[in-house]
Amino acid sequence: MSALTVDPAPGHGREWDDLVRIWEETDAPEGCKVEIIEGIVTVSPPPSNDHNLTAARLQRRLYRVIPEDWEIFQTLGVSVPGRAGLYIPDLVVVPDTVTTGPGNRIPAEEARLVVEITSKANANHDRIGKVRGYAKAGVELFLLLDPWHSGRPTATLYGEPEGGTYRVLDTVEYGEKLTLPEPFGLVLDTGVFPVS
Repeated sequence: MSALTVDPAPGHGREWDDLVRIWEETDAPEGCKVEIIEGIVTVSPPPSNDHNLTAARLQRRLYRVIPEDWEIFQTLGVSVPGRAGLYIPDLVVVPDTVTTGPGNRIPAEEARLVVEITSKANANHDRIGKVRGYAKAGVELFLLLDPWHSGRPTATLYGEPEGGTYRVLDTVEYGEKLTLPEPFGLVLDTGVFPVS
């Protein structure tokens, strides 16, 4: 099953509040991911077993290095209104003070690291739209794990956002090591991630 897009109903326009309301009211099946990507509400099927295993293995390694007052979430909304986006990253690392109180989303600039793991059906959202969105929002680090990259699975670390674009800090093929800079200071062996 591929991603389903849902355009706002006629007469609503693409104003941010209307998009968020549609996002909040979208009744998707259990486990599906509902996001706003470049002004369009999208519904994606639940991720594959390999996708979930990749997220779990990375999350375990991140918990070893993050400060006690930071957390890692798999279902937290990250708001990027400057790009008409509300993403649900596969992993997002934030200080725990950011997520206290009501609500189900945070401003993107509060994230210390976001991680997206591409799925075959909607990899370009992660490779293009979300890279731009996270950069524009000023997210410090963005890790793109791409098991579908031209038959050569890759991990790409983006950082130093400026003027709505990132600098590529490192790109490795799965099986090689990638270093997340401080405050993480993690040398990540990408060989632990499954390849579909």
